[in-house]
Amino acid sequence: MKICFSATGNSLSSAVDWRFGRCPWFVIVDEKGEIVEAIKNPAGDAFRGAGVLAAQTVVEKGAEAVVSGNIGPNAFLVLNQQGIKVYQGGGMTVKEAWEKYQKGELPEITTPQRGRCFGEQGK
Repeated sequence: MKICFSATGNSLSSAVDWRFGRCPWFVIVDEKGEIVEAIKNPAGDAFRGAGVLAAQTVVEKGAEAVVSGNIGPNAFLVLNQQGIKVYQGGGMTVKEAWEKYQKGELPEITTPQRGRCFGEQGK
């Protein structure tokens, strides 16, 4: 199983980014908690359509779940159509979020969020 984290960096100690579409990195972790791949988000600097491009990237990488701080409506729709569940993990490291995911302690995001976009940070 591959879990994709929107992240501020390319390691397990990086923070889960509150942004999905414009996060700098995607850190993809397997069921053992090991990094399968860390990739620069190709949508991070997109003028528009960042959420959809980011979601398509995650789909292409074979992720079965996404952990982020927030997710916009267009990205949520793409992921939802592919059966990829989204979980809220903002405010912790990738490793901490992975551990909580494994224990079933991350809240599932069942509707897209608005706000906290274009680089704004949440709490």
